[in-house]
Amino acid sequence: MKHLKSRMDESILVCVYYGLNGERLIRRGHKLATLLDCPLYVLTVDPKPLDAFDAEKSGYIEQWKQLAEELQVEKFILLDNEKRPIQKVINEVARNYDVTQIIVGQSAQSRWEEITKGSFLNVLLKEVPFVDFHIVAIKRPTEDDSYDIYEKGVRAYLIESEEDFKIAFTCPKFAAIEGIFFKEIGTDFDNGIFKFTYANKMHELTITEGIVVNPQKIPVDAKPSSNSKM
Repeated sequence: MKHLKSRMDESILVCVYYGLNGERLIRRGHKLATLLDCPLYVLTVDPKPLDAFDAEKSGYIEQWKQLAEELQVEKFILLDNEKRPIQKVINEVARNYDVTQIIVGQSAQSRWEEITKGSFLNVLLKEVPFVDFHIVAIKRPTEDDSYDIYEKGVRAYLIESEEDFKIAFTCPKFAAIEGIFFKEIGTDFDNGIFKFTYANKMHELTITEGIVVNPQKIPVDAKPSSNSKM
């Protein structure tokens, strides 16, 4: 059961696009919503239809949905196949949910980065003049921000050998687990994290020099040896 918010005169909307910074924005919004004891909404928009999303996009969506449920977000809003300008979409959502504050992130790999540029910000302010905006810049990674120390994710595969699971970057001819590999910044080895979706849940594994170090986290039914076809 969700916590009954005491303040309904305030409402926060977090706008996220694909990238590891999305979790930071959602948590920032949750912290603010907790302080104000008001509803929190999360919005992501994509011009492509949902069934055309690649594994990386689908992975982020699933991750954010789980986080939104964990944090008891009022609603996770996914608008796919959306052809309207972003400011029009944000305006509509803000009005529909009586939003008073909007959080957006500044990222070189984010569609939302345009919001930090003066021209677009002016357009957005004119389009949605009834809210306060929070522009969150990406800070330098720290030990507490492990999800910000990785390169852009690439498609990868887990192959089971006699003793362990290894990562590969070309599609094998036999059964394998397909997912996204995020390599640690500043390493020459295949160190990082591997994320994949199975049974409608996001799973994360630690990779060191191309080998899975926590194979116990792989669901038994998801292992290649348990499936003739993935």
